Amino acid sequence: MVKLDRRRLHVSVTDPVAASMNFLNEVAGRYPDAVSLAAGRPYEGFYDTADIGRYLDRYVAYLAEQGSDPVQIRRALMQYGRTNGQIHGLIARMLATDDGIDVPAEAVSVTAGCQEAMVMVLRGLCAGPDDVLLAAEPCYVGITGAARILGIEVVPVPEGRGGLDPARVAETARAVRDSGRTPRALYLVPDFSNPSGLCLDVAARQGLLDVAEAEDFLILEDDPYGLFGLDDRPRPKLKALDTRQRVVYLGSFAKSVFPGARIGFLVADQTVVDEAGRTTLLAEELSTIKSMLTVNTSPIAQAVVGGVLVESGCSLKAANAQKIAFYRENLRGLVDALDRHLPAPWRDEVGVRWNQPEGGFFAVVDVPFTADERLLEVSASRYGVLWTPMSFFYTDGGTRSLRLSCSYLDAATVEEGVRRLAAMIRDNVAA
Repeated sequence: MVKLDRRRLHVSVTDPVAASMNFLNEVAGRYPDAVSLAAGRPYEGFYDTADIGRYLDRYVAYLAEQGSDPVQIRRALMQYGRTNGQIHGLIARMLATDDGIDVPAEAVSVTAGCQEAMVMVLRGLCAGPDDVLLAAEPCYVGITGAARILGIEVVPVPEGRGGLDPARVAETARAVRDSGRTPRALYLVPDFSNPSGLCLDVAARQGLLDVAEAEDFLILEDDPYGLFGLDDRPRPKLKALDTRQRVVYLGSFAKSVFPGARIGFLVADQTVVDEAGRTTLLAEELSTIKSMLTVNTSPIAQAVVGGVLVESGCSLKAANAQKIAFYRENLRGLVDALDRHLPAPWRDEVGVRWNQPEGGFFAVVDVPFTADERLLEVSASRYGVLWTPMSFFYTDGGTRSLRLSCSYLDAATVEEGVRRLAAMIRDNVAA
């Protein structure tokens, strides 16, 4: 039998963060009765398998309304199709309708989940060994994992209490250049980020755009949670504020439609010029990478998402009204439950605190003890509750914090999960 030396496999295979996430899944499998405040999945109560056929039929009707005959419709759904996708026009209309982002349909690439969009952009932008990615820290593991697979260095930029500080980003970018490397892009989730739940104010967003222009890098704006604010206050996307084409927008239908569709997209309207002076859009150039990754995105899955967009008048806000209300209630319920089960002044005396997210799926709790994989195992086995160690989202740090998710559960189960978590926290403080 062949025996391969693990040390000679690529570093992404032995990535400690990926191993940690596998450990989290494994613990959840061994303790199925534990309440999971770890899973960032959408609530399954919104899903019905009958909807798949309904959305598919709606998209087929839309194609017919646009003048496609039965042969063309069959080909659209059952052949390979355009590399950058076929619902790009609907997505462009959705961005304009919901967020005031006006881009040509050709600037949209429909991807096999947002993870593929990340890989495409990173591979396209970081061409040499000295090209690096700046990333807000704590950081979503998907982008750092994609960078590791591609051999791209990630330089963390720590968030402050209000999110990413433009001055600190500029300072980090200059330090990277002084070391002989090139900052090609900055990755962040401006709206209710995973894991911190922070939301940038408008001044910080404009400041980041100014820094990107001054330091000559692009911004990768990931927006999986932007629909799910605690209120209807307008929060302009970086891409909506972007007048100098500094932002590549990364989107996903995992939370707003359903994850099983595996449909994401990128918006890259930057102009690319070749040696002869010919110009194209960055999205068109990145399609070459996509053609070698997945050939194209499932046209049947695109059709289902397309049916959702057509039915809602290309407004995800309209399509998700019920989900928005549900996630708001859950997030408020999570924070309220923490306040009830870990009341002041006790929590202030022992050093337990949490943030006040303005939306999204997550909250972060700081504790006066180490919250690691060992404690997670104890939490699952003795207390029946799961959470995510914040150290998973840091290059070095987050050892005394944990992330809670409220998206996958109903309100009563969130309450019970926090009750169990509070018991675990109190016992560890006492110890």
